[in-house]
Amino acid sequence: MVLKKKKKEIQVDAFSLDCQQLEKLQGFSKAEEQNLASLLLHCAQLSNGIQQIQCIKQIMPLVKAMDQNSACDPMLKACLEILGETYFSLNMKNPLKKVLASSLNGLPEWFMTLAVQSFVCCLREELKTTDVYLYRKVLDNLASCMEDFNLGRASITNLFEEVLQFLQKALLDIQEENRSNNGNRIVQTRLMHDLLMAIKVAMMLVQKLQENIQGSLWKNHESFVWQSMCNLLKSSSDFLMDETLLQTVQTTSGLAFILFTKAMYEPAEELPSLVSDLLCGSRKLASMPAWFVNNCGALCTEQLSDSVLLFLCHGALAMLDWKSGSMGENGEKLLLDIASVLLSLSSELKESSMATSLSRILAIWTNSALAALIPDSPNLKVKLNGNSEVVGKLLEYVYTHWEHPLDAVRHQSKLIFRNLLQIHRTIIAASDEKSDPFFARLTRRLLSLEWHVKGKYASLACLVECLGTENILQLDRSIPVQILNVMNDQSLAPYASDLLETMFTNHKVQFTSGSQKSTWIDQWHDVWVSPLLQILCEGNHDQTTYIIDYYLPKLLRCSPDSLSYMIRILQASADANLGSWSTRGALGALMACLRTARAHGHLELSNIMSRGLVSTESIKQGLVHQHNQVCIDALGLLCETHRSTEIVSVEEMQLILFFITYNLNSQSPSVRQQICSLLRKLFCRIRESSQVLYKWEQNKTKQELFEDSPKRNPLGILQKYQDFLSSLCDRLFEALFPGSSHPTRFSALSILGSVAEIFSVQKGQEQVFRLDQEINSARVRTLIQCFASTFEEVKVLAFELLMKLRDVVFSLQDSESLDLLFQAAMDLSTSTKPYDCVTASYLLNFLAYHEDLQHICLGKWIKHNPQMNEDTSVGTVEKNILAVIKLLLVNVEEEIFQAKKSLLQAAASFPMYGRVHCINGALQQLPLNNLMFVTEWKQIVARLILMSYELSAVVSPVVQSSSPEGLIPMDIDSETADRLHMILKEIQPQDTNDYFMQAKMLKEHCKIQSEKLAEHKPMENICTEMRGKESQICDVTAQMVLVCCWRSMKEVSLLLGTLCKLLPTQASSEPSHGLITVEQVKNIGDYFKHHLMQSRHRGAFELAYAGFVQLTETLSRCNSESLRKMPEQWLRCVLEEIKSCDPSSTLCATRRSAGIPFYIQALVASEPKKGKMDLLKMTIKELMSLASPSSEPPSAIPQVHALNILRALFRDTRLGENIMPYVADGIQAAILGFTSPIWAVRNSSTLLFSALITRIFGVKRGKDENSKKNRMTGAEFFSRFPSLYPFLLKQLEVVANTLNSEDEELKIHPSLFLLLLILGKLYPSPMDGTYSALSMAPFVPFIIRCGHSPVYRSREMSGRALVPFVMINEVPHTVLSLLKGLPDSASLCIRQNNIHGTLLQVSHLLQSYLDSKQLGNSDFEQGLSDIVTCIGSKLWLAKRPNPCLVTRAAFLDVLVMLSTHLGNSQKQGMQFVEFWEEMNRVISECELMTGIPYLTAVPGLVQYLQSITKLVISVLSVTSAADIQSSSSPTAMKIAKPPLSIVHLLHSEFHEVRLLALEAVLLWLKKVNAKQIAKEGGVLCLLVDLEGVLLSMTLKEKNLECFYKVLEILYNMDLRNVLPKIECSIKMNPNEFLTWSLDIMDNSNRTQV
Repeated sequence: MVLKKKKKEIQVDAFSLDCQQLEKLQGFSKAEEQNLASLLLHCAQLSNGIQQIQCIKQIMPLVKAMDQNSACDPMLKACLEILGETYFSLNMKNPLKKVLASSLNGLPEWFMTLAVQSFVCCLREELKTTDVYLYRKVLDNLASCMEDFNLGRASITNLFEEVLQFLQKALLDIQEENRSNNGNRIVQTRLMHDLLMAIKVAMMLVQKLQENIQGSLWKNHESFVWQSMCNLLKSSSDFLMDETLLQTVQTTSGLAFILFTKAMYEPAEELPSLVSDLLCGSRKLASMPAWFVNNCGALCTEQLSDSVLLFLCHGALAMLDWKSGSMGENGEKLLLDIASVLLSLSSELKESSMATSLSRILAIWTNSALAALIPDSPNLKVKLNGNSEVVGKLLEYVYTHWEHPLDAVRHQSKLIFRNLLQIHRTIIAASDEKSDPFFARLTRRLLSLEWHVKGKYASLACLVECLGTENILQLDRSIPVQILNVMNDQSLAPYASDLLETMFTNHKVQFTSGSQKSTWIDQWHDVWVSPLLQILCEGNHDQTTYIIDYYLPKLLRCSPDSLSYMIRILQASADANLGSWSTRGALGALMACLRTARAHGHLELSNIMSRGLVSTESIKQGLVHQHNQVCIDALGLLCETHRSTEIVSVEEMQLILFFITYNLNSQSPSVRQQICSLLRKLFCRIRESSQVLYKWEQNKTKQELFEDSPKRNPLGILQKYQDFLSSLCDRLFEALFPGSSHPTRFSALSILGSVAEIFSVQKGQEQVFRLDQEINSARVRTLIQCFASTFEEVKVLAFELLMKLRDVVFSLQDSESLDLLFQAAMDLSTSTKPYDCVTASYLLNFLAYHEDLQHICLGKWIKHNPQMNEDTSVGTVEKNILAVIKLLLVNVEEEIFQAKKSLLQAAASFPMYGRVHCINGALQQLPLNNLMFVTEWKQIVARLILMSYELSAVVSPVVQSSSPEGLIPMDIDSETADRLHMILKEIQPQDTNDYFMQAKMLKEHCKIQSEKLAEHKPMENICTEMRGKESQICDVTAQMVLVCCWRSMKEVSLLLGTLCKLLPTQASSEPSHGLITVEQVKNIGDYFKHHLMQSRHRGAFELAYAGFVQLTETLSRCNSESLRKMPEQWLRCVLEEIKSCDPSSTLCATRRSAGIPFYIQALVASEPKKGKMDLLKMTIKELMSLASPSSEPPSAIPQVHALNILRALFRDTRLGENIMPYVADGIQAAILGFTSPIWAVRNSSTLLFSALITRIFGVKRGKDENSKKNRMTGAEFFSRFPSLYPFLLKQLEVVANTLNSEDEELKIHPSLFLLLLILGKLYPSPMDGTYSALSMAPFVPFIIRCGHSPVYRSREMSGRALVPFVMINEVPHTVLSLLKGLPDSASLCIRQNNIHGTLLQVSHLLQSYLDSKQLGNSDFEQGLSDIVTCIGSKLWLAKRPNPCLVTRAAFLDVLVMLSTHLGNSQKQGMQFVEFWEEMNRVISECELMTGIPYLTAVPGLVQYLQSITKLVISVLSVTSAADIQSSSSPTAMKIAKPPLSIVHLLHSEFHEVRLLALEAVLLWLKKVNAKQIAKEGGVLCLLVDLEGVLLSMTLKEKNLECFYKVLEILYNMDLRNVLPKIECSIKMNPNEFLTWSLDIMDNSNRTQV
C-alpha cells in the first residue's frame, strides 16, 4: 500500500514597505478605481505571503492595460521604483522574489527603459554595501538578476563595470576577513560560503554577459574591464592554490580559472596547449603571455599539489568545449594529458572527499572523451579503443574501486565503465559487438569472477545493455540460477536484483522485437520465472525473503501477465506442498506472490477469491503456517494494497481477527515488528477509506454514485469498521492479563498504540473509531501494571499509550489510587533492583501530567510554592516536574549524606542511582530550552550539579580502584580486613574516602544515625521510615556495592550530559540567558576528564563517555570562542600527559587504557565532519609517533596508550571514511609493535591489528574464516593502501630471511603471523591486468620461504597467502617449480616442515587454478598435463617410504584434487591412464589395505586416513563411470577394478573413515534419486547390496555422527530394497524394525543411543 505524504504548507514571508513608500503609494492611489499604486498598497498591507503572491500576479494585467503615454506618468515611475526596492530587499529563497521577477518579465517594451532606470538605481545602492557580512545579500541579488530575469540582466549590463569592481572588492574583503577569523569555525564556514557565492556570481557574469566585454577587452589591455578580468583571474588562481579553503571553494575556483582564461586568452586554439603545460608542469614561460604569468605566477612556476591538479583537470573538462573535436589536435592531446594526470592522482589521493571528487572527474572525462570522438579523428580512436593503454588503466581503476566503501565512488566507477563501453562501441561502429575481441575478453573475464564481487553485477548489466541478454546466456545458461542463489546474502541481494532486472527486461525486448513474437513468453518464463518459483518453494528463509523483497516486484512490473502463470503453477501443488518450519512450500510461495502483486497494484483480492483462484481456507492456512514468513506474507496480502482508500471487506476483517488469535505471542522480534507494521497499514487504510465513505454519505443526493456501486450503504460499512476495531481492541486488552508473556504484551501494546495514534481526533474530520471510548478503569489498571514488566520496551509502549489517552485515563483515576501510585513510585525509586527504578521513573513521568498532582500527592511531601500557583496559564507538566525533581533531590541529598557514613549500608538499603535515574527521566519530559520558571530551574540545576559531584565522590573510589569487581570485604575476620587495607593502598591518591582507608566491616545489625534537616521538615517521615528499614539485617555483597557505585556513576554522567544541553549556543554577557553558566560547564568538563581518565570499571567510563559526548557536541555548536576551543585544549593536554610518561601520572595503563580512548574519541568525534578535520589529523599524528617503536623508549606506557587509543579511533563508526587515510600507518604501527619485547605493547598491537583488519575488510558475517566476502583483490588492496606495498615487502623479506637460516630453524619471527594473515585476506582476480604500477611478483619468493616455518598454522597461512600473488597463467610454472623443489626418496637431508609447506602451497595454487573457469583453454590443459607428470615423479611422498603421515596426507590431498577434477572431465580423465594406475597402486599399498601397523596414536594418523579415504572415494567415483565399466580394453579393465571397495571402508575401525564413506554413499544416493546420473552403470553399481551392511551398522555403530548418517541413508533408500533384507541382516521382522525406529526417536535427546 502506498501511503501518500501530506503536502507541507508552503511558508512565504510577507514583505512590508516603510512609511515613506506607503505615503508615496497613498498619494497616487485612487479610491474610486484600482490602479497600480492602489494594488501595490493593498499588497503591502497584507500580512500573508501567499496572498501577496496572488496580488503580485495581478500587476501585469494592469500595466499592460496602460497606454504608451503612461511611460511619463510619475505614478508608474514611483511604483517601478518601489517594485525594484522590494525585489532587492527580498530573500533569495523567498517565492515572492521569483514571482515578482516572472511578472516583470512580461513588462511591455515601452515601459522597459523606465523600469531599467529604476532597477539600476536600486542596484547601484546595493553595490555601495561595505559591510563584509552583508555582501552575501548583494551577491544573491546579482545571481537572481542573471537568472531568467530580463530587467535584472539589463540592469547589470548598464552597471557592468561597477559590478566587476564590487566583485573584485568582495573577493578580497572576504578573503581578508577569513584570515582574521582564523580558528573561529562558525564564522569561517559562513565566510567560505560567501566566497563561494562570489566566485559563482563572477562566473555567471562572464558566461551570461560576455558580449559586454568583447568590445574593449581585446583592443586595449589598459582598459578597466581588462584590468578587472585580470584581477578576477588572479583571485581565482590564488583561491585555487590556497589549501586552507574549503574543497568546494577550491573546486569552483578551478572552474573559474579556466573560464576566465578562456574568455581572455588569444588565440583560442592555443588554450589547450596552455592548460596541458600547466598540468604536465612543463613551465614554458616564454610561450605564455606576460599578463597570464603576472596574474598566475604561482601556477606557472611552483610545483602544483595533487588537489590543485585535480581541480584544474575538473575546470578544463567542465569549461572547455569538447563536442565533436572542436579544439583539434591540441584538444585531443589535452584530453589524453588530463587522463594521464587523473590516473596518476588515483594512487595519491586517499581522503574520502578527494577520492570522491577524483572518481566524479574521471566520469566527466569519459563523457568528454565520448563527446570528442568524431569520424575523422583516427589518432584519438586508436588511443581510446578498448585495447589501448588509457582505457586499460581506466578499467584497472574501475576494478580496484568498484567495491570502494564510499557509495559515490562505486557509482562513479559504474558510470566510467559504461562510458568506456560506449566509447569502444562508437569506435567500432561498423563491426559487430558480439564478435569484437575486446567485448568477448571482457565478458569472459567478468563471468569468471566470483559472485561475491559486487562490482561484477553493475559491470555485467552494462555489458548486457551493449551485447544483449541472449548473447550472455549463450555463454552460460545457468546465470539466472547462479544469481538467484547469491540472493541469500542481503549485502548482495540489491546488486543481484538490479542485474536480473536489466537482463530479463533486455531479454523481453529482444524476444518481442524478434521473429518469435507468439511463443516467446514460454521461453522467457522458463529462463526467469521457473527458477524463481522453485527457490520460493524450497529455498532457505533469507534467500526467499530477499528474492521477494528485491526481485519479485521488478519481475511483475516487467511482465504483469506472468502472475497468472505463477498462480496456476503454485496452486496446482499448494495442497501437496504446504511447506515446513524451514521452507515455504508452494502455499508460502503463493502467498508471497499474491502479496507482492496486490501491494503493487497487479491484482484485486476480491477478484481472485471470487474466481476461485485462492480460497479463504488457503489464506487461513497461510495465517497460521509454521513458517513465520508465510504468516507475514498472508497477513501482508490482507493489509497491503496499492490504493490507500480501498475498502476493507468483511472477509478481510474476519481473517485479521483470526490471525490475531494465534500470532500475538510470536517469539521472533522481527516478526512482531512486521505484524505491527502491517496492521498499521491496515488501520491507515481503514481511516482513509472511512473518510471516503463519509463523503459518499454526505453526497447521497448524487444517486449515480450509488446506483452502480456495490457499496450502496456507507454507514453499514462504517459500522462494520467500528465493530471490527472494537472487537480487535477487546482481544488486545484481554491479552494483557497479569503474567502474560513479553512478546504478547509487546505486540498488543504496539497495535493499541497504532490504533490510538491513527484514529486520533483531528479538526474537520470524523473518525470511525476512538480508542478512548473503549477505555474503562480496569483497562487503565491493566496498562499501568505493564510498568512492572522487566522489559523496558513494554514500559515505553505502555507510557506512550497512556499519554495518548491521558485525558480519559486521569478522569478514571481517583485521588486515592493516584496517591498509592505516587507512593509506589517513590518506594521503587530506592529499590535495590535496578529495573525497579526504571518503573518508578515511568510512573512519575505519567503522574506528572495530572493537573492536581501537587494537591493530591505532593502536598504531604513538600511545601507549596505560592508563586508557582499565581499564573494558572503556565504548563501543568513543568510545575509538576519541578516539584517532583525537588522532592527527589531532597531525598537523594539525604541518602548521599548517609552513604558517606556507610556505603555498604547505602548499597544494601537505599542505592542512590534510582533517584537520579528518576530525575533524568523527568528532565526528558520537558523542552529544556523553553522553560517558564527560570529562576527556580537555575537553583535546581545548581543543586543537581553539586549533588552529582557529591554522589560521584562517594562512589568513585570503587570504580576507580585497580580491581573494582571485588573491592568490598565479605568476611568479618581481622586478617581479611588487614589484607583489604593493603589492597586499598593501591588506590590512586585522590581516592581518600575515609571508609576505604580504615576498612570497616559490616555487622549483622547496622543502625545509621541520620541527622535531621531542619529546613526540610517533611523529611522526618522519610528518615523514620528509613530507620525502620535499616534496623533490619543487611545482607550485602561485593556485587551489590559495585552495581550501586557504577550505576550511580552512570546516572550522574547522563544527568550532567543532559544539563550541558542547557548551555545557550549564543554567547551572552547576561547570566540570565541560560540555566547553566560557562563556569559550570568547564567544571563539568573537568569532572568528565577526571573520571574518564581514572575509572577502571567499564560500565562507569562507558556511560561517562555518553555524557561527555553530549557536552562536546554542545560546545562545538557554541558561538563563544573560548567554549568552542575547549575540546581542542583538553585534547592537547591529555596528549601531553600521555607523552610525558610522568611516574606520578594516574592514567590507567591496564584494561586497554580504560576510559582514556573514550575521552579522546569524544573530543575528536565532536569536530565538524565537513571541515578539514584538523583535530583528527593532529591526534593521529601524535599517536602514530608514540605508537611507532623507538630505539631507546623511556617507557612503554605511552606506546601502549597510543595503540589502545588508535584502536578506539579506528573502531569509531562516526569517523567513517575520514579515518581511512591513516589505516596504512596503523597497520605499520601494529606490525612493528608486535616485535616489541614488552608483552603489554604486543597485546595492544594485536588488538589494534584486529580492529584494522575489520576496518579494511569489513565485519565477518559468517563462520568461514576463508570466505571471500571479507577479502579483496591484491590490486584493490595495494591501490587503496599503496604505502603498505614496500612496507609489507620489506617485513616479509626480514621474516623469510629469519626462516631461511640453516642453523636457527626454530627461531620464529613475531611478525610472521600478522603478515601472513593480512596477505591471506587477499585473493586473485581475473580482472587484474598489466597496467597496474605495483607488481605482485616480488612477494612470491618470500611467501614461498615462509612455508618452511616450523609452525603448522603459519605454513597453512603461507599457502593461502601465495595465491593472490601468482597470476593465473603463471600458476603451472610456479606449481612445477615447487614440485621440483621437493626432495627425492634418496635425498640425505629431508625436512618435513619444508615439504609440508610446499605441498600446502601447491594445493592452494592448484585449487585456484582448477576454479579459474578456464577449462576449455588449450594452455590450461597443457599446464595440467605437465603438473600431473611432475607429480608422478614425487609419488614416494604418498607412500610408506615417507615416514611422516602429515606430509603423506598433504600429498594425498593434492592427488584427491587432481583425481576429482580429471574424473569430472572424462575427456581429460581417459588421457591420464598412467595416473589412474598409480592411484590404484597408492591405494593398494596404503594402511587401509594392509592394516594399521601403529600400536599407539601417531601424529597425523587420522589426517592421513581421511586423505587416503577421500582418494579411494574419488577413484571409485571415476572407475564406476559407464564408459570405463563397459570398455573392453585391458587398460580400462585394469582401472575398473580398484583395490578397495566402499564396503571395506564401512567396516573400518576408525569412525573418521566410516563417516567419509557414509557421506559419499549419501551423496551418490541423492544424485541417483535426483536423476542426475543415468540408471545404467555409474555410481549405481557402487550402491548395490549396501542395504544389508547399513542395516548391520544400525545395531553396531557406536559413533553418533556415523549412526545419524546411516539412518539418513536408509531414509533416502528405496524401502522395497531395504525391508526384504531386515530379516537376514539384523534378525528383525518389519514390525520389530518399526518399533526399534520409534524407540530411537524417543531416545534422540540422549547422548548415547
